[in-house]
Amino acid sequence: MPNYNGVWSLSTQYQYAADWPSPPSPAIFVGGFDGDFNRQQTVDFLSISTLGNATDFGDYGFVVVQLGGFSSTTRAVFGGGDDSSETNVIQYTAISTTGSFSDFGDLVTADAYVSGNSNSTRGLFSGGETGNGGGRTNTIQYVTIASTGNASDFGDLLQTLSNQTSTGNSTRGLISGGYTGGSSAITNQIQYVTINSTGNAVDFGDLTQTTRLFGSLSNSTRAVFGGGFNNSSYTNVMSYVTVASTGNASDFGDLLFNGGNAMGTCNSTRGVFAGGRTASDETNVVQYIAISSTGNATDFGDLTAPRNQGAGTSAAHGGLQ
Repeated sequence: MPNYNGVWSLSTQYQYAADWPSPPSPAIFVGGFDGDFNRQQTVDFLSISTLGNATDFGDYGFVVVQLGGFSSTTRAVFGGGDDSSETNVIQYTAISTTGSFSDFGDLVTADAYVSGNSNSTRGLFSGGETGNGGGRTNTIQYVTIASTGNASDFGDLLQTLSNQTSTGNSTRGLISGGYTGGSSAITNQIQYVTINSTGNAVDFGDLTQTTRLFGSLSNSTRAVFGGGFNNSSYTNVMSYVTVASTGNASDFGDLLFNGGNAMGTCNSTRGVFAGGRTASDETNVVQYIAISSTGNATDFGDLTAPRNQGAGTSAAHGGLQ
């Protein structure tokens, strides 16, 4: 109860914390192939704390697929990708308002299939494909989110990678799975870096399956990986790790269907996997999980259009908690 001045004690606030309204947790999803395999420029917006369909946010600077993204609480940054050939362009927008994107700077190299993660101040772009699929890179590069400018070298992954995924908390970034080159060379390795330093990645452990083209998300304690492609079929498997430790992943549950390329992001309690591809077509389905528990995904709503090989982020992901 409040005191006679109408002020609630801190202990009482915590007691009734479950009744506080949930923050909106805005998330945006950029680029990707639509159901006719056309590259998209439109950007989708949804609030993770509520259920329902996405709405139109605005437009990215150009049509693009296979890009990476991350955000602070105020600014979303996306970079790289393929707009008919690999690009090194980085763009940004204010994540809580709808509108257009502005130029941020350039990646060190033009990369498609780059993956992104961040804390509140620094964002990392990892791996990728160069030369129209001719080769993969082990480069990790970084930017300061609140400023603009070109990316700088951070260090190296343990091996050259594309089709990998990145996530993490405010201290540690995880780069997981991916394609290392060759007809069947995919990996189940999880590797990590300390975001606020620079240096090479270190081995963390293994995913429950060898896969590429999958989604991931993380709150401050737990990272969850969902779906993917093992070079012969798609999977609906989700697995998880505790970000602050090292070790192999454990089973979390199942997505609604077998698929890959879902765009993962979250707030502190709820994770969403949006869009992607099934064995037959691109999808607009958004599904969600409770990160702190284990279990199967539940339907959240739909994107405005199917999105395969896009990128997503939110203003409340694990790097900001």
